[in-house]
Amino acid sequence: MELDDSILSSIKQMLGLTDDVTAFDNEIIAHINSTFMGLNQIGVGSDIGFSIHGYEETWRDFIDDQRYIDPVREFIYLKTRLIFDPPASSTVSDAYNQRIAETEWRLNVMAEHLAAQSEEEGVAP
Repeated sequence: MELDDSILSSIKQMLGLTDDVTAFDNEIIAHINSTFMGLNQIGVGSDIGFSIHGYEETWRDFIDDQRYIDPVREFIYLKTRLIFDPPASSTVSDAYNQRIAETEWRLNVMAEHLAAQSEEEGVAP
């Protein structure tokens, strides 16, 4: 997956859905947008927030820093998966939650580090 890939399409693909299955799009979009709000609160992405409305928005629209893309994509997928299609096994659910917590912590640390680095250089992150 690339920076120019549709956010909705790539999350749906990770959920095992194709673009022609649109019955759940509104629900998936709501979950994705909720996760974007959480990312914004830990310093990832634009200061003004971000949301998607359909297939047009790409990963590059959210953030143009390749270092973030894979962990952000995984984070959004796992959060969406837990709400949209929760695993039947509590063990799997616990593993997802542990991975979400670790990825969130890592993204937060990265955002803080890049913000501090930018501040030292006198450049906006």
